[in-house]
Amino acid sequence: MLNTVELELAIRVFLVDDHKSLLWGLERLIEGEQPGMQLVGKASSRKELFELLPHARPDIILLDLDLNGESSLDFLDEILRQSQAQVLVLTALQDPAVHQRAILAGASGLVLKSESADVILRAIRRVHAGEVWLDRGTTSRLLKTMSAPMAPPCEDSNLSRISRLTPKELEIIQTMALIPGGRNKAIASSLFMSEHTLRNHLTEIYNKLGLENRLALVMFSIEHKLCVHCVTDNVKKCQ
Repeated sequence: MLNTVELELAIRVFLVDDHKSLLWGLERLIEGEQPGMQLVGKASSRKELFELLPHARPDIILLDLDLNGESSLDFLDEILRQSQAQVLVLTALQDPAVHQRAILAGASGLVLKSESADVILRAIRRVHAGEVWLDRGTTSRLLKTMSAPMAPPCEDSNLSRISRLTPKELEIIQTMALIPGGRNKAIASSLFMSEHTLRNHLTEIYNKLGLENRLALVMFSIEHKLCVHCVTDNVKKCQ
């Protein structure tokens, strides 16, 4: 049994999956990581999730994308509103479009069910530490999808939001795209600013672009080819 100090330090994990055998396996996996991790709840449906979530107070929610035929992406925003937890998506799907939608909806990372137990545990720790998690294969598939020809700039519904970004905010976005898994401390240092200042800038950037977190910002910046000269050119073409 964990003592009070261990409970305070443990990563609080909530599991959501409709496959009983997989849920059982994940439960054993998390419990085997004590005192570093603590299982604070599990659910196999949307109803169970929202009934238990307020009392569980998790740090990480390991969320299956398919719950009894219902896509978890349809209520991911509701999860983020009701909890301060980071969402780590667990899925068997290798569809880049689905992965991209999960990231832009606010997931802090994505792990394929085919990955080993060690990878799942590493992803939980990294996301809890404030990093993002995407394996190389998933990243490659996403980049290929988003490198497809884009619609003309003036037809981009996000252009008005992008044009509100300041040069400093664009510089921050570019830096984060270069080191998407980097810690805030390293990113702030490369930009010659404090972590506190960086967090303030990121909050403003998220608000302007309507995004939830760093991973969504990196994917958004790649998809929309955000850089100082291309954004400026796009705005000029639409004036």
